[in-house]
Amino acid sequence: MSNLSDFIEKHLKDLLTAASEGMIRLQRRELAEMFECVPSQINYVLDTRFTLDRGYLVETRRGGGGYIRIVRLNFRTGKDFLSVINETIGDLISASRAEGLLSRLKEEGLLDIGEYILIKTILERETEKAPEGYVNMIRASLLKAMLTLLFRE
Repeated sequence: MSNLSDFIEKHLKDLLTAASEGMIRLQRRELAEMFECVPSQINYVLDTRFTLDRGYLVETRRGGGGYIRIVRLNFRTGKDFLSVINETIGDLISASRAEGLLSRLKEEGLLDIGEYILIKTILERETEKAPEGYVNMIRASLLKAMLTLLFRE
């Protein structure tokens, strides 16, 4: 069964899909009233599910005339695509950021479900036995290697 955060996320993604310019602007208070929740629940969804790794840029302004603006960013494939991927991953990447990036690639149709599951499984399996201080470095290295292999021209 889905929880409130799932419903809020789905609603915002539906609004973004319907938006012609790829961005939406709304009031946090109105959204909280719609879902009968506190505004901090909206903040939680924005902070955890609408991140740069997942392909979203979120701008918020608090106060009486405050708003939330969410912009959906799209990957542009081409010669610089792997450079962007490598820069996004960096030398270290947490499990949640890696998951966000993989979800984004899958949503954009750049990874199919089999590739997505394979990469996630390899990352989980290889990092579970890695020394504590090296997990994020190993995850980044593996992720860059696998994506480079998949997206090389």
